[in-house]
Amino acid sequence: QVQLVESGGGLVQPGGSLRLSCAASGSIFSISAMGWYRQAPGKQRELVAGITSGGNTNYADSVKGRFTISRDNAKNTVYLQMNSLKPEDTAVYYCNAVATTTGWRRGNYWGQGTQVTVSS
Repeated sequence: QVQLVESGGGLVQPGGSLRLSCAASGSIFSISAMGWYRQAPGKQRELVAGITSGGNTNYADSVKGRFTISRDNAKNTVYLQMNSLKPEDTAVYYCNAVATTTGWRRGNYWGQGTQVTVSS
């Protein structure tokens, strides 16, 4: 199995910054894509940013130019640097990984979520 543990959420004022981290552990053989999703109250979960093992990235239009996703393959860790935060960025942020275990099982794994609140 693969476990994802997020950290770095919290309360920040509009215009502020936060950095989220997500570390994957367990019976990991390889991780292909990693990403961050978010879900605001009453809304569907949406992709915020994704990154492949080769470093290719994609972003939701609403966060382009403000958020940066990065990855440390040696540590099986993905980061999300969030700058110029807006109240509409308030949501629970979830880490996601597409991983193959040492038992050759490929799966889609999720973290438990971390709350990000942008408010004055």
